[in-house]
Amino acid sequence: MNRYVIIVAGGRGLRMGSEVPKQFLPVGGVPVLMRTIEAFRRAIANIRVVLVLPASQQEYWQQLCRQYSFDVPLQIADGGETRFHSVSNGLALIDDDAEGVVGVHDGVRPFVSAEVIRRCYALAEERGAVVPVVPVVETLRQLDAEGCSRTVDRSAYRLVQTPQTFRLSLLKQAYRQAYRPEFTDDASVVEALGCEITLAEGNPENVKITTPADLRFAEGLLSARQ
Repeated sequence: MNRYVIIVAGGRGLRMGSEVPKQFLPVGGVPVLMRTIEAFRRAIANIRVVLVLPASQQEYWQQLCRQYSFDVPLQIADGGETRFHSVSNGLALIDDDAEGVVGVHDGVRPFVSAEVIRRCYALAEERGAVVPVVPVVETLRQLDAEGCSRTVDRSAYRLVQTPQTFRLSLLKQAYRQAYRPEFTDDASVVEALGCEITLAEGNPENVKITTPADLRFAEGLLSARQ
């Protein structure tokens, strides 16, 4: 069965305090986005990569590819107004009659493990829709409309990661729906069809790099692995 990944990389680096979009910042001397793409290529042989980038960033990406001799075969789709539209643009580059499993992954999550990737794709082939999650380790408080709060049982909650992984035909069908503001991730789009989402064990290191603290964590993680 064919394996695809749509890597969405539309950040502008505002929370990072950098003029360079966060997906292009170096971690261990290599741009984050390149590390993310390589994580999937190491995990699944012959995976087909679709990279979604804002049109305004694509020339800079090509420059980086030449600078780092990064010649991974992939297709590039234009980023959209929202994540929903970006993923839709990426899906459009995959033939409608193609069969297989497709994952959607954040371009700034370079430390997803090979085990998590393989687990999600295998489960999606069997069950249709899979999301990797990790337990909540902090205490949670819930706010009400009046601004009051109360502690809630954290064991009833999970933190969602990517790749969110689906049978290709299912995700194609889901993205034929009209956009709604409540579509905050791919699982929410698929759930709107009435489909059940299977949870898979994620890996704690699979953080989304969005702040300077995240970048320092990433550098430390790489150092610990060397």
